[in-house]
Amino acid sequence: MKIQFIKRPSPSTINMLARRSQSLRSRNSEPVSSEAVGLVQGPLADMVAACDIAEKTSGVMVEEIQGICPQHFAMIAIFGDTSAVAVALIAIGEKIDKKRPDID
Repeated sequence: MKIQFIKRPSPSTINMLARRSQSLRSRNSEPVSSEAVGLVQGPLADMVAACDIAEKTSGVMVEEIQGICPQHFAMIAIFGDTSAVAVALIAIGEKIDKKRPDID
């Protein structure tokens, strides 16, 4: 499983993620604004569990990110304020990956 933490994502980063999220594309509203974005990539079962952990751990919004991956991995984006995203990523790392992700 890969975990990435982005503080203050650029508008282009948010737009890229929005284009790859079916539910964000289907909303006819402004793009998501977020202090931080957590990206988690891994097997589908782990990503479903990671989504559940993130939403139960802190006040974040989780979206599935569509892409092409021949290894059948999936990716989720976790949007929210910096501390909420960090808490969610740490919980995912501890409960699924059994290690703490690098959150600066």
